[in-house]
Amino acid sequence: MMRTFPIGGVHPSDNKKWSSNSAIEQMDLPDVVNVPLSQHIGAPATPKVAKGDKVRVGDLIAEATGFMSANIHAPVSGTVTAVDMQPNGQGLRQMMITIRREGDEWAEGIDRSDTIVENCELTSREIIDRIKAAGIVGMGGATFPTHVKLSIPDGKHAEALIINGVECEPYLTSDYRTMLERGRELIIGTKILMRAVNVGKAYIGVESNKPDAIKHLRSLLDGTEGISVVKLKTKYPQGGEKQLIAAVLGLRVPPPPALPIDVGAVVCNASTAVAVYEAVQKNKPLVERVVTVTGKHMREPKNLLARFGTPVEALVAKCGGLPEGDVRVLNGGPMMGRPLVNLGMPVMKGCSGIVVMSGADALRGRESACIKCAKCVEACPMGLEPYLLSKLSRRKDWESVERGDVVSCIECGSCQYTCPANIPLLDYIRLGKQTVMGIIRTRNAKK
Repeated sequence: MMRTFPIGGVHPSDNKKWSSNSAIEQMDLPDVVNVPLSQHIGAPATPKVAKGDKVRVGDLIAEATGFMSANIHAPVSGTVTAVDMQPNGQGLRQMMITIRREGDEWAEGIDRSDTIVENCELTSREIIDRIKAAGIVGMGGATFPTHVKLSIPDGKHAEALIINGVECEPYLTSDYRTMLERGRELIIGTKILMRAVNVGKAYIGVESNKPDAIKHLRSLLDGTEGISVVKLKTKYPQGGEKQLIAAVLGLRVPPPPALPIDVGAVVCNASTAVAVYEAVQKNKPLVERVVTVTGKHMREPKNLLARFGTPVEALVAKCGGLPEGDVRVLNGGPMMGRPLVNLGMPVMKGCSGIVVMSGADALRGRESACIKCAKCVEACPMGLEPYLLSKLSRRKDWESVERGDVVSCIECGSCQYTCPANIPLLDYIRLGKQTVMGIIRTRNAKK
């Protein structure tokens, strides 16, 4: 019997066929890039360059501010033309470094060859330091700095590493193509991560709708001790960190502030494992990623290896442009992705996909009154009451929202997907969660 998480979940059409057969292509280098200083959870990086400076690909252009932050490197070579506020995908202005590209000169010491470097003899501390220097974050979308995740707190102990190759979000196939095309690097990256957290067991979780990826990884692992591929039931949100731990290890992570390490688990995304390989074995900082650009009516859905700072509109143009009629462009998939109002938004570390919804799919249904069907409760993988949290957030009853354990919400959108009344449950719950977390931070700061 295939493993899965114990409660909730939904079964949306995966719609992966549009891009799943599209091998990874190198995206054209842009003439100008805007590189945000905040591409990760935590404090924005501090700029280390100024207008007029010359940079090469891989040069450090912004340094991590404190422990919970991440370095940022130049994704192109050229001249810095501005360090200023620029609009992001939601139309809000944030600090970015603008570089006018001049050629494609890389920093010294970066191994760009196709040669696979197998063995790693570095210590745990040396591995983590290289990962930190390379600016690696969780590339499944959460963008949690990887060096922080690998730095096990005193009194805690890792028992197992889980590589998240689930990619349960509909439409997206960037991790899938990475597993097929860069499986050897993924496995070496997994071994490096095991060494970093001193564990002897690792599991690569992949949903059953990717049988060729499962077969490929298992063939590469033939005879390898300590690493196994776990076939998981196709069920959303199987790739949620807590849901994956429950499915693979049979363990329940307690509510926040508890973390996976509290049950001995460390979880990293499949593409993150490849980035770790490149950082540790090739001295390559994180300057690019694979982005799925797809949609039912896109002319040429693709998986593009794009440098950070490349405008989303350039990726869409590479895939044939937007279809006619009503469209909604999402940063991410249809369940958790956020609509873009500015297609000039740059590709960032957490951008795994751009999904173009068109026609009826681009329009929200008309909201009606809640009919008390409890489908949202049944679908919630965290055992919450989404209808109640949404209603309390609308009323701005933050005390009750906090008592309803809103901070445990993983924002998967299962509730909103199942709602027959078309209530924007996730939108209001996100508002409530952000507000309550701000209240908690303020409260803790006063202690």
